[in-house]
Amino acid sequence: MTELAALTTRARNIFAHLVEAYLETGGPIGSKNLADMVDEKLSPASIRSAMAELEAMGLLYAPHVSAGRLPTDNGLRLFIDGMMQSGDLSPEERAAMTPHLTGDESMEDMLKQAVQGLSGLSACAGLVVVPLAERAVKHIEFVAISEEQILVILVDDTNHVENRLIPRPPGLAPQKLIEAGNYLNHRLRGRTLGELRRDSEAESAKLEGALGQMTADLIKRGLIRDTAKTAMSNSDMVAKSLIVHGRDHLLDDVAAMEDLERVRHLFADLDRQKELVSLLSEAETGNGVKIFIGAQTPLFSLSGSSLIIGPYQDDSRSLVGVVGVIAPTRTDYARLIPMVDHTAKLVSDILSRHGS
Repeated sequence: MTELAALTTRARNIFAHLVEAYLETGGPIGSKNLADMVDEKLSPASIRSAMAELEAMGLLYAPHVSAGRLPTDNGLRLFIDGMMQSGDLSPEERAAMTPHLTGDESMEDMLKQAVQGLSGLSACAGLVVVPLAERAVKHIEFVAISEEQILVILVDDTNHVENRLIPRPPGLAPQKLIEAGNYLNHRLRGRTLGELRRDSEAESAKLEGALGQMTADLIKRGLIRDTAKTAMSNSDMVAKSLIVHGRDHLLDDVAAMEDLERVRHLFADLDRQKELVSLLSEAETGNGVKIFIGAQTPLFSLSGSSLIIGPYQDDSRSLVGVVGVIAPTRTDYARLIPMVDHTAKLVSDILSRHGS
């Protein structure tokens, strides 16, 4: 990808004004219009020459032979990363994005409220990836499938089924597996797997007294969220689930048939949750807002959309999910980036207080 340092001062000036004009109008920008925008006095011919260089570098393209130029996805990336100044949220905007909580909400309910506020203020489709460990568990069962392995079956309140294979302690009788399942199901009552795990850790002595150390260790092992090697699932989404709010925003300002086709592709993309959750999980590898622009991600290559997402943390300061928006490739990034960043930090703060 082209580095900003590779551009001359003149090319950088022309490029910045062209992208800003594109983000405002959505149409191709010609040399005559740019001549009125740039800081220095340049002829349309000089600007056309600079635009040709930018096009050769893969930063601009011409949608039609006689048209002006538009930024490519790589061009937008260069502008956002190196030239754009993000705005600040007003106190009113921050207040509008703050969930109104009573203290009795589940983690998923809190996340839904947060993404609803983000979607409403940004006028984009909001999304959040929720750890399945924080969805309410309806049933849990331990089944011996061999002398060496036990299958742990977890069913949450949305009837999502998650199966895990864990090692079977030598000498553990099948009856102990039934007792372990009964012990947990008696204590479920709509609580999350994370809460069950924390309760089991806090009540370790009581658990060992009731069921024995071997069975207590089995329960703890079955509640640990470690799905990288041993977990299986009907949907292959063993660790995450996706909530999308405000899909109707994706239909706003649709003025042409190609835009309708773009939205159709986008709705199809959203239904491919396995790929989307996998993509979003990439944002959990570090702090800060991340942006996936158009064809820079295979998932949205046809729909001309961008993802703006930021990771959030739980009470242990571990990165557990992401929150963000789906927007058209031509969007107000300077406004949306601080919104997503604020929401991610807001969710982290809520979860920190919720878990403490």
